[in-house]
Amino acid sequence: MPAQLIDGILLSQQLRADIAQRAATLSASGRQPGLAVILVGEDPASQVYVRNKVKACADVGFHSVLEKYAAELPEAALLDRIAALNADPAIHGILVQMPLPRHINPHKVIEAISTTKDVDGYSVLSAGELMTGLEGFRPCTPYGCMKLIESTGVDLRGKHAVVIGRSNTVGKPMGLLLLQANATVTICHSATPDLAYHTRQADVVVAAVGRRNTLTADMVKPGAIVIDVGMNRDDNGKLCGDVDTAGVREVASYITPVPGGVGPMTITMLLMNTVEAAERT
Repeated sequence: MPAQLIDGILLSQQLRADIAQRAATLSASGRQPGLAVILVGEDPASQVYVRNKVKACADVGFHSVLEKYAAELPEAALLDRIAALNADPAIHGILVQMPLPRHINPHKVIEAISTTKDVDGYSVLSAGELMTGLEGFRPCTPYGCMKLIESTGVDLRGKHAVVIGRSNTVGKPMGLLLLQANATVTICHSATPDLAYHTRQADVVVAAVGRRNTLTADMVKPGAIVIDVGMNRDDNGKLCGDVDTAGVREVASYITPVPGGVGPMTITMLLMNTVEAAERT
C-alpha cells in the first residue's frame, strides 16, 4: 500500500487558523503582532519569499513592514535600521531575508537582531536555547518538520531518526528537536561513507541536502516516515525534493510531497514564532 501523503498545505491552514485567533485576541488588547521583513538587493527568489511572508501576515491579522534596499546598502546602515526596529514596540519579529550581498556579514546581521525578536531562530542564543532545552524560537523549517511528523500521530519515543544534512538552519536543529521528542538520532552528511546503511535502519528520515534523488526506495526501511526538505528542479524544470518520491512512496508509511509538504509549513512557523513573541511582551 503506497505511503500516505502528509499534506503540508492542509496542516498549515489549520495552524494558521489558530494563529489568526491568537492574533485577534492580542489585537483586541492593543498588541497586534508585528513583523518587519528586510530585503537587500533584487534576488528574484528572495523577492517571492518576502512577498509571500508579507501576504501571510495580512492573512492572519498581523501588522507587517516590508523594507527594500538596494544591494549597495552599507552594512552599517542595515545594522542601524535593525537597531531602530529592535526599539520599536509595534514590531515583535524581525526577519532579514538571506542571502545578503557579499559585503554584508550575515552572522553580524543575525546577531544584531534582538533575541526577543529573532523569529527566524538563527541567533547563537536561540541555538543555545534549543540545545539546552530552554524555551525559545525554533528555526522555522525544522519546527515545521516536527509538526508534520506529529500530524501522523506516531510517537517518536524510542524511534530511530536519521537526518541527512548538517546545516545550521535545518540539519543540526532538526536533530536537536528530534532528540527533545525522545528519538534516537543519527545525523548523516557528505562525509558519511555508507548513507544507505543508516537510512535502512531509520523509522524516520529527514532529507535536507539540496540534491535530488538522495534518498531512493532501496534505502528506506518499510513503514518509515519520510520528510523531504529539498527544493530542487528535475531535468524538465519541475520542482522536486531530495527524495525519489514515486519509488519511496511504495515503501514508506508516510511521506511529504514536494511541493505541498515542508514548504508551506516554513512560513507558518514564522507566523507561529511571531505570535509567540507578541504574547511574551
